Amino acid sequence: MPEFIDISPLISPDVAVWPGDVAFSRQVALDMQSGDNLTLSSITTTLHVGAHCDAPNHYAKDGASIAERDVDPYYGPCQIVTVDVARGERIVPSHIKVEIQAERVLFKTLTFPDPNDFNEDFASLSPEVVEFLFEKGVRLGGLDTP
Repeated sequence: MPEFIDISPLISPDVAVWPGDVAFSRQVALDMQSGDNLTLSSITTTLHVGAHCDAPNHYAKDGASIAERDVDPYYGPCQIVTVDVARGERIVPSHIKVEIQAERVLFKTLTFPDPNDFNEDFASLSPEVVEFLFEKGVRLGGLDTP
């Protein structure tokens, strides 16, 4: 049985979202604690809350929606690569001090330390590191920041 590691931050009314985006909220219509026969609620929030994958239509005009994507790139062995990168800096190939050994790579930057407190000086990917990963056969890249 494969090991699954959930790195998702807790989604709650406290979780920070991109400035100007829709914050998380939950409306309870029925509640068993109040005597109703079931608990029924709805949530409203941005699709970019917490840990998530951006569909190609988020960054490319004619990109596919997530419903049109095959699940295969998102599921399978993943390599965690810790990088020593300053807040506000872009990750470049020289930050990678290990051999890339997986088709899925997640960067640990520690530049967005508290999901409930939005800081705008988090690290991000450079075009050069995206090209570097592509050349190494990486199909999915991500990081611990917005």
